[in-house]
Amino acid sequence: METHFDTRMMVRALQLAHRAQYSAMPNPHVGCVLVRDGHIIGEGFTAPAGGNHAEIEALQAAGDARGATAYVTLEPCSHEGKTGPCADALVSAGVSRVVTAMVDPNPQVAGQGLEKLRSAGVAVECGLLGGEARRVIPGFIARMTRGRGRVRAKLAMSMDGRTAMASGESQWITGSAARQDVQRLRAMSCAIVTGVGTVLADDCALTVRAKELGLPPREANLAASRQPLRVVLDSQLQTPREARIRDSSAPTLICHAESVVVPEDHAGGIDLLALPGGEEGLDLHALMTYLAAQQCNEILVESGPRLAGALLQSGLLDELIVYMAPALLGDLARPLLDLPLDHMADKIQLKWEDVRKVGTDWRFTAIPA
Repeated sequence: METHFDTRMMVRALQLAHRAQYSAMPNPHVGCVLVRDGHIIGEGFTAPAGGNHAEIEALQAAGDARGATAYVTLEPCSHEGKTGPCADALVSAGVSRVVTAMVDPNPQVAGQGLEKLRSAGVAVECGLLGGEARRVIPGFIARMTRGRGRVRAKLAMSMDGRTAMASGESQWITGSAARQDVQRLRAMSCAIVTGVGTVLADDCALTVRAKELGLPPREANLAASRQPLRVVLDSQLQTPREARIRDSSAPTLICHAESVVVPEDHAGGIDLLALPGGEEGLDLHALMTYLAAQQCNEILVESGPRLAGALLQSGLLDELIVYMAPALLGDLARPLLDLPLDHMADKIQLKWEDVRKVGTDWRFTAIPA
């Protein structure tokens, strides 16, 4: 039976989990608190991939965890990966009780970690602040339950709903605070997807830059050390060799049509992926399946109106994040999304998730209803 004290400790574990949101992927970011006699004796959060899980970090911080209660935001793992099973580590350490927020949706775990603990005589309780825990790792949950990660599109627009001038010029619609916010979105992501049109118009780098994150130096440097995969949808291989998105600052994947003959020397140190395609462009479902196989939990789309609109119409877009600047670009400028809808009945209904002010701009977050 959970108590108010248990809730307080799980809140602390959730706070710790958030500290790993820029560095834990592809693992879910998890927090763990060890308590004995009403006092915290150790705590931890998921280290970068290949490092310790949250439970191991907390056990090492505690030193002696015999008789302790462990509060964990996600079920302790039961399988061998790059690290050993956390359920076994908790049992070996003599932890007497485990309170977890949710069952791990990973089919390799899916309750087996909790069963291991119970079989070893550990008291187990599951479900405390489960809703809050699920909101911490939505991309991981999506990849484990439906076979593809969470896809979010970031867009910036003027008050009249325009994203770029007719020429394609778009830098900068929003202010510095909004651009800092976008840097954090990038840092949370496993992959950043764009179209070749955006590359040709903006020569974008799509990297995470430590100085622009607005985080403490250690956290910012850790986030920037793990650069997301840059993905360019370029059916005809038009990305220039000198484009910034092809530099060595982050990994890059260029997706092209299967029908295109790739010159032997075209790759130049980057990865290429052939995708099925047609008149409407490359197969976006195939792309998301590929990214899921690469363990991409969080996928951020930074593109022009065509790709964002295609993702929305394909049912692949989970969230729209729109920054609105206090400016007008006029009726000749480009729209927010390319959506060829003819009738009111064809409208795509959205549901508001969040509205907040970011510097001089507003940030609107919505999901398809």
